[in-house]
Amino acid sequence: MIDLKYSLVIEATADPAFFGFYSPDLDGFTGTGRSIEDCLSRARGGMEEHVALLKERGLPIPPTNPNPTVTIKNEKPIGQAV
Repeated sequence: MIDLKYSLVIEATADPAFFGFYSPDLDGFTGTGRSIEDCLSRARGGMEEHVALLKERGLPIPPTNPNPTVTIKNEKPIGQAV
């Protein structure tokens, strides 16, 4: 089971040893990892730290996602239309 409070998108890059990730539920939360498993591990702790920082700064904290998902996809090349 993947225990996350917010959804996560992991993007594969042209470098097979480098992945980027972000949460569409948690503005400003991003990170990098060396593998999908590394991204998941870093995201778990990183989301908690990000929420703690928002709270510390008195910023709004998004509600947790009752059904968070993990999406793994290729990154979108810079300049590519949506």
